[in-house]
Amino acid sequence: MKIILVMAATLDGRIAKSSDHFPDWTSREDKKFFQRVSKEARVVIMGDKTFATFPSPLKDRLNVVFTMEENKPMIEGVKWVKGEPADVIAELEKMGYETAILGGGAFVNGMFLEKKLVDEIYVTIEPKIFGDGISLFKGDFDVNLKLKEIEKINDDAVVLKYEVVK
Repeated sequence: MKIILVMAATLDGRIAKSSDHFPDWTSREDKKFFQRVSKEARVVIMGDKTFATFPSPLKDRLNVVFTMEENKPMIEGVKWVKGEPADVIAELEKMGYETAILGGGAFVNGMFLEKKLVDEIYVTIEPKIFGDGISLFKGDFDVNLKLKEIEKINDDAVVLKYEVVK
């Protein structure tokens, strides 16, 4: 299964000011980009803190949400998971998915990157600086990337598309 991390970040590499920061700071074009690529993949993997920042599950996509909590409520379009990322990927492959979008937060992004499960990274660089805040990844890594494409999505924002060198 192909795993594509898709995130928006400030120029200083922050994805949010805090874990409960609603992602309304990104451009309309970034939201359209995320919607397009995630609907093509049909599945978005994220952590429960990221999921909690959304008003409702992402429509027309399976929301795969990592959580440590037991007995999470059944919600249409949401699959609660825990454990090893490779096991979750294997289950998604059995369900017929070929590509999944990894949508944050920093802990889940880091968990997948540490296990060498990320194939591509798409980062929208928005014209903002937060200073303090949450980074794209939580962890200590040494990962090489190969720039595949730069897509200008509006006057001030670009999407950098990288392949993870394995």
